[in-house]
Amino acid sequence: MKDRHFDLHCRQCARLSVFLDEVHELHPDYHARPVPPFGVQDPDLLIVGLAPGMHGANATGRPFTGDYAGVILYKLLYEYGFSNQETSVSRDDGLLLQRCRITNAVKCLPPQNKPLGSEISNCNDFLSAEISSLKEGAMVLALGTVAHRAVLRALELRPKDYPFGHDRQYALSDGRWLIDSYHCSRYNTQTKRLTEAMFRQVFEHICAKIDP
Repeated sequence: MKDRHFDLHCRQCARLSVFLDEVHELHPDYHARPVPPFGVQDPDLLIVGLAPGMHGANATGRPFTGDYAGVILYKLLYEYGFSNQETSVSRDDGLLLQRCRITNAVKCLPPQNKPLGSEISNCNDFLSAEISSLKEGAMVLALGTVAHRAVLRALELRPKDYPFGHDRQYALSDGRWLIDSYHCSRYNTQTKRLTEAMFRQVFEHICAKIDP
């Protein structure tokens, strides 16, 4: 039976499919396919990123693994009890998530890390299935504006009613919550748009909601 949450063989987006074929030719040891979600099946926290990075998730086949953006993310997941170790370097490094699942708005590597609107739309059915299966009281953490808007689209909510803002929190249906953060990309962390203290505050608020 096809998994509504993910399709390893998806080729809905011609531009992305051709690009991944080219990447595979250059890097035959890379995953270079749609990257599956990672973590538990019934999470308290669903983290939504943008898309796989060229030499990170696209290479390893696991979200934020081997990627600079994953350094601070996995460090804080460990500190707040959502994982068994604070580093993520490969799919077989022994890392396990607890109460948490990580996915992306777009499951395939886009050229220049910039997916087209049509590609985000094509992939949104998978995200919609992931979010709709979340239990009552679960949290959705959107990393960046693209992920935020993809979550709203998956929930059929109007962006003007839910503007993006770092550490902004929105009540959803069934007691669930959406919380935003600037993306933990190299650019954002190096320019201090997102500091570790700012990211930690987001996790403090997440834990306050799911462990009141």
